Amino acid sequence: MEKTAVILFNLGGPDSLDAVEPFLYNLFQDPDIFKIPVGQKLFAKLISHFRAPKVIEEYKLIGGKSPISEWTELQRSMLEDKLRKIYPAIDVHVAMRYWKPFTKEIVEKAEKENYSKIILLPLYPHYSITTTGSSFNEWNRHYKGDKNKLIYIKNYHLNEKYIASINQRIDETIIKFPESSKDKIHIVFSAHGTPVSLVKEGDPYSHQIKETVEAVMKFRNYSHPHHLCFQSKVGPMKWLEPATDQMIEDLAKEGHRNLLIVPISFVSDHIETLFELDIEYRHVAEKVGIENYFVMKGLNDSELFIDTLADIVINELK
Repeated sequence: MEKTAVILFNLGGPDSLDAVEPFLYNLFQDPDIFKIPVGQKLFAKLISHFRAPKVIEEYKLIGGKSPISEWTELQRSMLEDKLRKIYPAIDVHVAMRYWKPFTKEIVEKAEKENYSKIILLPLYPHYSITTTGSSFNEWNRHYKGDKNKLIYIKNYHLNEKYIASINQRIDETIIKFPESSKDKIHIVFSAHGTPVSLVKEGDPYSHQIKETVEAVMKFRNYSHPHHLCFQSKVGPMKWLEPATDQMIEDLAKEGHRNLLIVPISFVSDHIETLFELDIEYRHVAEKVGIENYFVMKGLNDSELFIDTLADIVINELK
């Protein structure tokens, strides 16, 4: 019987406080994110050493490690169970970009199994060279098998079930607001930013994010005013704007007091949702007088999101 593999790509995250610095080192070494012509390893060593103490303190506030590995493993297991009901000879693996299990290990495992098809499925719904592109490049650096077996899924940011899964989470969050403020909510979509230079080079990520936001709001018949902003800026370069913290301040100045924050393009909770949005920016919101500030839970164990992934795989196997 022919066997198929599905490889779920994700960023990875430190599984202990001791792992923070080596995780950062692996991140800053990535030439698809930080293009440094000479001395990238030295740059990565210095900046990861410099940043680690601050980042360790952030991880301490969210439980001492990243939950991304647990959520991704749960998504892997849920997807494999769903797919095996239709295709018993299918394996789903996780390949992380900057932490364990590293892509190289999963390539070796896949080559030993001699799969007839290998579907490369990023847990990034939107394509960027810094995420999906980097994961594909890392896979191709190590994969020595038959390239004809590989199926690349570049994006699925307008998949109907993906859009529905976000809306389901938004509806679950609206319930948390006091009844009297539900019609005063502003929905704030916060996406991971990228340097503006990437957009100029043709990276489609920011356009795809806008398309997803539009699709989500159209699905819900534009139930509330909505805004798009960007977080997680690193370095002195010009990044996509407006910044999320600035957006919170601007909405408060306009007299809005009820914000529902939607992490967009993140498919599981990790430091950028649990610390940056739910702790750091909550302080910003409190300082400027926001009365109700709720961050939408990540897709994490969403059945609708797993259905999204399953549909993508099934369509490829048909």
